[in-house]
Amino acid sequence: MPSVPPAPPIRGVIFDFHHTLAHAGDPAVWLEEAWSDLGRAGDPVSALGAATHTEAVEFLDQLWESARVVDPDSERDLDSRRHRAVFDQVVAAAPGIDGDLADALYQIMHRQWDVYDDVLPVLAALRDKGIRVAMLSNVGFDLTPTLERTGVHALIDGAVLSHAVGVVKPDPGIFRRALDILELPASEVLMVGDAWRDDAGAAALGIRTLILPRTDDPSHGLELVLRLV
Repeated sequence: MPSVPPAPPIRGVIFDFHHTLAHAGDPAVWLEEAWSDLGRAGDPVSALGAATHTEAVEFLDQLWESARVVDPDSERDLDSRRHRAVFDQVVAAAPGIDGDLADALYQIMHRQWDVYDDVLPVLAALRDKGIRVAMLSNVGFDLTPTLERTGVHALIDGAVLSHAVGVVKPDPGIFRRALDILELPASEVLMVGDAWRDDAGAAALGIRTLILPRTDDPSHGLELVLRLV
């Protein structure tokens, strides 16, 4: 029986950002902070009522999943104005959230994003191994301040943001931009994401792809990446 040739070693990794490196935070905290920023009396639970508050929090938790219905081609991730328009359209259906509160929520949205507990240790370990790393995200505005605040920016070789390059996942073109940053062929790169619709587009270029579904746990299981490189 002929031997099976080994696959090329993985020398570079592309990570998605939202729900792969970073979680969206607690939607109840997001709502409470927006309420406070508006200077409204009391708190959202007492003002909205327990039932409406619960519905609002659950809605916010799934907000961007709902955005796929009104914006299936992710046009919001190509332009900041379109991003805001889609947010407003979706959140208009949220129970208990009026226009002023929606605006406050949008203004502090990026403050809610933080990395999973295993992200910085894994990125540091990849750097120690000499593995090149890029971050790739469908996002309608600049993520650089968030990457710097969370410590990700210092541990990657570059980032590809859809609004800046004019193409969104799963289009192969955006993955090619990440390969350019890594300066590696697709056969030596691993894509790590949470959404099969978007992140599995890397496979069209021959990039091995690992899908780790969204989790509400403190860590995202990224130690798997270290076993593959």
